[in-house]
Amino acid sequence: MNAVIYARFSSDRQREESIEGQVRECRAYAEKNGLTVIDTYIDRAKSASKDTEKREDFLRMIRDSSRRLFDTVLVWKLDRFARSRFDSAHYKNILKKNGVKVVSATEHIAEGPEGIILESMLEGMAEYYSAELAEKIRRGQTENALKGSRNGGTPPFGYLMVDHRLQPDPVTAPIALEIFKCYAEGITIKEIITDLTRRGIKTRTGQNFKYSSFSSLLKNRTYIGEFRYRDTIIPGGVPAIVPQEIFDRVQIRVEKNRHAPAMAKAADKYLLTTKLFCGKCGRMMAGESGTSKTGKIHHYYKCGNAKRKKTCDKKAVKKDWIENLVVQQTLLMVMDDALMERLVDRLLDLQGEESFDLRLFQKQLAEVEKGIENMLNAIQAGILTASTKERLAALEAQKAQLEESVLRERIKRPVLTREQIAFFLRKFRDTNTADEEERQRLIDCFVNAVFVFEDKIVLTFNYKDGTKTISLDDVESSDLEGFGPPRKSL
Repeated sequence: MNAVIYARFSSDRQREESIEGQVRECRAYAEKNGLTVIDTYIDRAKSASKDTEKREDFLRMIRDSSRRLFDTVLVWKLDRFARSRFDSAHYKNILKKNGVKVVSATEHIAEGPEGIILESMLEGMAEYYSAELAEKIRRGQTENALKGSRNGGTPPFGYLMVDHRLQPDPVTAPIALEIFKCYAEGITIKEIITDLTRRGIKTRTGQNFKYSSFSSLLKNRTYIGEFRYRDTIIPGGVPAIVPQEIFDRVQIRVEKNRHAPAMAKAADKYLLTTKLFCGKCGRMMAGESGTSKTGKIHHYYKCGNAKRKKTCDKKAVKKDWIENLVVQQTLLMVMDDALMERLVDRLLDLQGEESFDLRLFQKQLAEVEKGIENMLNAIQAGILTASTKERLAALEAQKAQLEESVLRERIKRPVLTREQIAFFLRKFRDTNTADEEERQRLIDCFVNAVFVFEDKIVLTFNYKDGTKTISLDDVESSDLEGFGPPRKSL
């Protein structure tokens, strides 16, 4: 697995040397857990509690995650990533969509185990409001679609946008028709690309045509005059470029070629990444896939020491079996009414705990107010100089700034009611165990760590004393015995 390191120090309480310490501990963690560090992002003298847009390297890291060159962001502590839960949830959500997780090198979790559940709740609320806003936008766009107007986007090759409607481009429309005719007659994509490149014909974005250029072009029903926006379909809503008969022949050939061996294999998703550990040596177990002697593809988790350093003889664990076991046991925990009530109580208490930033601002505010009081006492005693007046003005300005910071920090931490918390937690009881995203959400919210031993599984959940040991004698078909690594890794 590839990782990057993000390090930051604030101008008010830290020095340049702290960056070296952060990077050193992150690299040590990466080496211990089999992660390959490919880049480092550093913001110097930048606060994580405000002005996120000024953290240039942080934002560059977020953008770079879309390139899918790394799986993990390593930070010394989670507050290096973000102190505001809203910022944390927002940027973690972006990274999650790009297949990247944030891992602390020195903390197992942030703000105690229940903090993860609370953070998940905030992410869930943000997701709800985002979905609600998206629904409103879709309603407006659907109205446009019913009138045959496009809602933006780049027109397909061969078309121009005129007054929000598609019209054939006199220059490129004949070329689009030519591409369909050639493919329908059996000419290969490679031959079509070679001819288009020789003639200097470019894509809509000004690039040379390549294989990926045809994946959507040849299946786009716009070319036969069909206007489509989500569930809104209007036959004849767009001027057609390609006759129906040629388009149908192309679809038959596309479907036939679709069953040919794929040129690239999609990445497999392992739900327990960063949460599964070897019971023998304690090292993280990473997901892998491989081909057995019979040619069958297997997916499994393997101890990093067993794979790389050969210092552990822990057997590999089948992916589906261990993930299903963890999901099943987590659902059993969620079904426990007494435990859910205890979690609701703890989360209510946790909301009342002031953040580090809030306590710091309040302490600084008290010190400034005391300084102002001392200055006023001095003035009352007859000590009034230019320096005294200047110092008093500076303290008054600092007080106003700190009062604003305290207010801003309190606004960042919304208070959820008991009913809202209970509703959120019980929604997990409806988890669709066949849906990978819902399974991942359940694991991310409640599971802290899973340790795999030869005779048992130890699950640690995100609440106090939330440890459960499962004997493999009580589990049918453990799949732990006799499952060695495949012949060849993919």
